[in-house]
Amino acid sequence: MELQELFTQAVANSKTLSAKPDNETLLKLYSLFKQATEGDNISEPPANPFDFVAKAKHNAWQSLQGLSADAAMQQYIDLVNSLLG
Repeated sequence: MELQELFTQAVANSKTLSAKPDNETLLKLYSLFKQATEGDNISEPPANPFDFVAKAKHNAWQSLQGLSADAAMQQYIDLVNSLLG
């Protein structure tokens, strides 16, 4: 299977996990998905300083600046596979 197919399968598998991952893992999944599908985060940080979820998501994605789409896909696949056991 090629990387894109494995990534698509991992995305589908992430929605069928038996237990919900902790918030840190969810942020990692989110940021890797965004980096793999959209590239570097060029959006402005959330304007509302009390929107902690949006700020955490923005910062998690921002932390992956410069990571290639292929590398992000592979890390996402590896993370989902580790969550599946």
